[in-house]
Amino acid sequence: MDEPSSATAGSPVGAGAPGTTVRTAPGRLGPRLVVAGTHSGVGKTTVATGLLAALRRAGHRPAAAKVGPDFIDPGYHALACGRPPRNLDAWMCGAEAVAPLAARAGAGADLLVVEGVMGLFDGSADGAASSTADVAHLLDAPVVLVVDAKAMSGSVAALVAGYAGFDRRIRVAGVVLNRVGSDGHETLLREALAPLGLPVLGALRTDDRLTWRDRHLGLVPVAEQPEAVAAALDRLAAAVGERVDLDAVVRLARSAPAASTAGVAVPAPAVPPGRTVAVAVAAGAAFTFTYADTLDALAAAGVEAVPVDPARDPALPDGVAGLVAGGGFPEVHAADLAANGPLLADVRARVAAGLPTWAECGGLLWLCRTLDGAPLVGAVPADARMTDRLTLGYRTATSAAPSPLGPAGAALRGHEFRYSTVEPAGDALRLTSRWGERGDGFATPTLLATYLHVHPGGDPSPVAAFARACAAAAPVASGG
Repeated sequence: MDEPSSATAGSPVGAGAPGTTVRTAPGRLGPRLVVAGTHSGVGKTTVATGLLAALRRAGHRPAAAKVGPDFIDPGYHALACGRPPRNLDAWMCGAEAVAPLAARAGAGADLLVVEGVMGLFDGSADGAASSTADVAHLLDAPVVLVVDAKAMSGSVAALVAGYAGFDRRIRVAGVVLNRVGSDGHETLLREALAPLGLPVLGALRTDDRLTWRDRHLGLVPVAEQPEAVAAALDRLAAAVGERVDLDAVVRLARSAPAASTAGVAVPAPAVPPGRTVAVAVAAGAAFTFTYADTLDALAAAGVEAVPVDPARDPALPDGVAGLVAGGGFPEVHAADLAANGPLLADVRARVAAGLPTWAECGGLLWLCRTLDGAPLVGAVPADARMTDRLTLGYRTATSAAPSPLGPAGAALRGHEFRYSTVEPAGDALRLTSRWGERGDGFATPTLLATYLHVHPGGDPSPVAAFARACAAAAPVASGG
């Protein structure tokens, strides 16, 4: 990832206006482990999701979280364990928020499986805590290292020894071998690793049926192929249950010391008692990139999130006082979105009338006039198109104009992950990265539409501001 050079490691978050944010009750970290990889593509998601499904099938109550800003992997975790998807992002939320967010993710479960991001030690270029190793250290959690063993035998020992000894803050406590070719291959690998004293917890065979179907941003979201994913998950749970020592995995998770944590920072209530304030949240197959912590923050502020499918629903729900349109793959569903003329007209009119609106990435594309020529909402004076260039990385941002998320000058931390562009780009935010500074997005006092994804787990003040804007607009919006 490319990250802003101006960010400061360990900088405080949660510094919203006095009285706008509070904390939940203190949490507690129970049994937990981190599933890490030597590098991207080794099968972390396969192993983590398979462990969750196999543990659940075996009668356990596992919970999950994903290191970093990813939206798609947590969807697979959620299907496997039956709990909301969660993210632990030390860069966006601050290192001090990681343990409280993990405690919330694991509340009521008997163990927490945390899937890492990229390779074990890969993180932001600015030195701020962000890597899988950083999160494992912050959680005092043992690490299970996933190794792609397809093209090696004895060399596996040197690889694992290097990862196990590189950072003494963490404990690499076990190995899962992935893409093992045969029983003989597994024997060679186990014999090579035996002198290290690290247990081999499992060895998964090379099997095309366990390969998740990819797309340009990674895995295809669960919402787009629920039946196919459910069938693949059953096969994966069976394979992991057969090839991985689940009892050893549970013992390893239980070796993590129990610890108390601070509560999670959330917005203070913004809705007076006795009133109902609801916001529409874009959902369906085209819009699956909304953090569970964003929905939790809205609920803490007293705002009810009402899902709406922009490809199918004819209008926003009656009486909603705001609109949240997160990311997703509107480009894949552009024809269906464009064909839903009644909803496009309804959203266009309501946004123009001052409905508080917060759109991120895919939501920005949907609000544009067109996407690759397909007519969309037209609430934003820009046209969107797909490209072959990936824009990826953490960003610091400063609001150049007032919006429902805060006044001009408000600071945000977030990330971009896209293959699209909009013309003109807009200048509602000033985004800072290692490549410099640029403008992005569109803002009015009632609208923010930008490529920046924001996670409120450390600083919920943007959600608090949005909730207050919706509460103020509710009497007008409830009239239709």
